[in-house]
Amino acid sequence: MPPTRLHPLALACALACAGPALAAAPDDQQQPAVQVVTITGAAAQDGYTVGDSSSATRLDLSLRETPQSVSVVTRQKMDDFKLNSVNDMLASTPGVTVETVETDRMYYTARGFDITNFQYDGVGVPFVFGNVTGSLDTALYDQVDVVRGANGLLSSTGNPSATVNFLRKRPGNKLAASAGVTYGTWGHKRLDADVSVPLSDDWAARVVLARDQGENGYLDRYQLTRTVASVIVAGKLGANDKVTAGYSFQRSNADGSMYGALPLYYTDGSPTRYATSASTAPAWAYQNVSVNSTFGEWTHRFANGWTSKATLTYNRAPTVSRLFFVSGNQDRATGLGLTSYPTYYDYTFKQTLADLSVAGNFDLAGRRHDLSVGAAWSQSKIHENQATAAGVGTDLPGNTAVDGSYPLPAYGPTRNAGGYTDKRKNAYAAVRWNLADDWKLLTGANVVGVDTAGNSFGVDSRRSATKTTPYAGLVYDINRDVAAYASYTSIFNPQSEIDAGRQTLAPIEGKTYELGLKSELFGGKANLSGAIFKTRQSHTAQLEGYLNGIDAYYAGVDAQSKGVEVELTGQLARNWQASIGWAAMSMAGQDGEDVRTYVPRRTLRSSTTYRFDTLPALKVGASVNWQSRIHLDDAAAVIRQGAYATVGLMAQYEINPHLKLTANLNNVTDKRHLASLYWSQSFYAPPRNGSVSLNWSY
Repeated sequence: MPPTRLHPLALACALACAGPALAAAPDDQQQPAVQVVTITGAAAQDGYTVGDSSSATRLDLSLRETPQSVSVVTRQKMDDFKLNSVNDMLASTPGVTVETVETDRMYYTARGFDITNFQYDGVGVPFVFGNVTGSLDTALYDQVDVVRGANGLLSSTGNPSATVNFLRKRPGNKLAASAGVTYGTWGHKRLDADVSVPLSDDWAARVVLARDQGENGYLDRYQLTRTVASVIVAGKLGANDKVTAGYSFQRSNADGSMYGALPLYYTDGSPTRYATSASTAPAWAYQNVSVNSTFGEWTHRFANGWTSKATLTYNRAPTVSRLFFVSGNQDRATGLGLTSYPTYYDYTFKQTLADLSVAGNFDLAGRRHDLSVGAAWSQSKIHENQATAAGVGTDLPGNTAVDGSYPLPAYGPTRNAGGYTDKRKNAYAAVRWNLADDWKLLTGANVVGVDTAGNSFGVDSRRSATKTTPYAGLVYDINRDVAAYASYTSIFNPQSEIDAGRQTLAPIEGKTYELGLKSELFGGKANLSGAIFKTRQSHTAQLEGYLNGIDAYYAGVDAQSKGVEVELTGQLARNWQASIGWAAMSMAGQDGEDVRTYVPRRTLRSSTTYRFDTLPALKVGASVNWQSRIHLDDAAAVIRQGAYATVGLMAQYEINPHLKLTANLNNVTDKRHLASLYWSQSFYAPPRNGSVSLNWSY
């Protein structure tokens, strides 16, 4: 059963090695993907790795030099496997799981914990609530960096899971354009366009548009339409000043949207078994989410080589939904036990962000060192209205909970369901000390202050907390291509979950440690990394039950996560690109018991493509995503999902240098599995499906 709907879109908001031997030396003429900050042009690069990343430190370091685990999802990988939604993109990322609890609401996890740190172009966006509502599109981004482990150095809070950094498509200095059309299973249709235009010698603009309709149309009565638009203008005000301004809009309209999902067991504890297409939502249910984001950025380069960057962002996300929740468990013999809960929600989320940073280098003791300092302020507000419909508690006998027959009820008056204001201030400093030619030490600290005021259904939600989280990372260059590292980070993460008295839980606190090896292969065309990690934290929210049968409440518990991760990405041989990641971990509570058992303990995420020398116009690829078995101990039953793998295939043919035809087939083996066990309700993930795309580029 779901918690209350006071969770807006937080604006954010794989081994298929059938290919040539790894030992073959690559000499591909294609260039690796563009670097993290400088995005040039609208055409995607044919690569699965990057050179540098500033997502962990705001210092332009190679992945080998960064003392944390960093996974990069490039534009090319997104295009090859049609990772058009943020859900699909993150589900392909090593160590990350996507918990799709409803058709249009989901959680993301890494290393056993929820991901609550998001960034856009390196600027943190406070993820005030734990889930994402609505479907986000990847059309706006050139790449996405996922920094696993606590990243409290730059984020507004430290969290032991991961930080997801979305790198926007930016204007280039040359005319570039692309457009595409896709048609797939269940009448899925997609149109997209991307144009970068020089306006003068110093100014350029980029426009991105996308329209996606029919995604996940296998579900009864479900129809999702996603509309995306973005315009960014960038230019110079002088020799040392660059400015960028942009606006983006994403609208997700879902008809037949589920609130909660399918009951997973009968009253006797035996599992239910519905059709893969089953849904509890009537045709009149809907959820419409809009995300409007406006930002301005000013970068100045000083005479001594230092740079400053100031960013101001305003986000607004209104959501309107008319939903139908099915409560209870059914008696197998009588068909009784399920009841109705229709409701209406109308809320708006507003967020203002300001960020200022300065970076450069300085000389000390005969060596040059790097320094990055910054400060950020944010204010997030939500106001929610709710209306309850007539018919709450109506029995749903037999098959009526899933056949869509429940009629549209009459709704009562809308009432104020609560308001919430979250203010955060943080300041940080990071220094990369050049101790010796082979030794680099990164030290830093982040001071965070969080103040929240408001109420939810008449209960005070006030909280205030301040914490300083230190960070340290040591890197030793074993040779020119291989480095070993160790890092330590403190954890401080205020929570929005409530206890049985509707009081907000205390902030999560703890520590995380990581040891690893990183190697650049084939002259930097590929990256290989391995890490072991250990995290201890207290006050972690754990579901305890439901108030009034529908509102989730939690208890704060201690938890420990430890494990190992291995990742290989990039050009492994001539014409062969791959992204392969393996993660294994364990989680234990304060008494050594297994906790968060709905999170898989082992995962494999892999994608690979190969272009034939004898037929260079043809590129083929495959993906395999696998996870170990999971379960959920609910009040009256243990719900289990066995280990499973989903396989994807792709083939692309270049008709000419400007025109490509691509075919994709997903879940080739038609594996039937639940989308999540995060809650005691769930629904089935998409069965086998495919699409054909025609893409033009200039």
